[in-house]
Amino acid sequence: LKKVLLMGRSNAGKTSMRSIIFANYIARETTRLGYTQEVEHSHVKFLGNMVLNLWDCGGQEAYMESYFESQRDHIFRNVAVLIYVFDVESQNIKDMQYFGLCVEALRANSENPKVFCLLHKMDLVPEEDRDKVFQAQSDKIRNIAGSLSNMCFATSIWDETLYRAWSRIVYSLIPNVEALERQLTIFCEACGADEVVLFEKATFLVISHATKTSFRDSHRFEKISNIIKQFKLSCTRSMSQFSCMQVSNSRFTAFVDVFTPTTYVMVVSSHPAVLPAATQINIQNARSYFEAHINSADNSAS
Repeated sequence: LKKVLLMGRSNAGKTSMRSIIFANYIARETTRLGYTQEVEHSHVKFLGNMVLNLWDCGGQEAYMESYFESQRDHIFRNVAVLIYVFDVESQNIKDMQYFGLCVEALRANSENPKVFCLLHKMDLVPEEDRDKVFQAQSDKIRNIAGSLSNMCFATSIWDETLYRAWSRIVYSLIPNVEALERQLTIFCEACGADEVVLFEKATFLVISHATKTSFRDSHRFEKISNIIKQFKLSCTRSMSQFSCMQVSNSRFTAFVDVFTPTTYVMVVSSHPAVLPAATQINIQNARSYFEAHINSADNSAS
């Protein structure tokens, strides 16, 4: 059980992003969501036996003050990950003050927590200013975080950046992920594939990948996550169920298929000698092995 705190001041966009990632909302539907009251708890199962104990902490000022005073030990005890969301347009000095109090409380109550800061609503910043704004805010955050492990992401609910950030967060929690990547590399070579990508089944966040060929688009995984999840939601609304997909053109063939009970796999091949039927057989034959590998990694971690 991995305790994950989702924090930030009111109206930063915490509940909207949680609803998109975990509750299958689309961006335009989040406008009807209300404010989080106090702390909302949810358990999200990932991979084999890994469970995220997600604490969505309401950001109204009265709640924030109580987190650092009467509830400090309870909220910040045994935290694996803090996700702190900043409204990138906010000029309120309390944004950084509250983040600093989070860092202090984590140091006192948790062992080796990871900190991820999302500079959210970046779509509202003019495109030519985004890099400058992101760098300035990131520098402030890193100064406050100090020695705590920390990463910053620019995010928006309207594009793939949200999936990139959350994929990296989940990746940091996967036990023995290096061994999983080695097995994916072997599988990629056995398939004669250019790339193999593993996605978490419910959220379609990227878990891991093996790449044998260079690609120009460094954000392709997050774009694929976004596209396929939207397609899955469209299938659900039309009373259909998404199972698998094959996309082919003159340059490549890509398969997206159920892999284990908690994952999907995408296999991309550009070699004309690699027959689609052979790729499907390789996926089928690898399922039981990867299911056992994922479950054994979770069991050894727990």
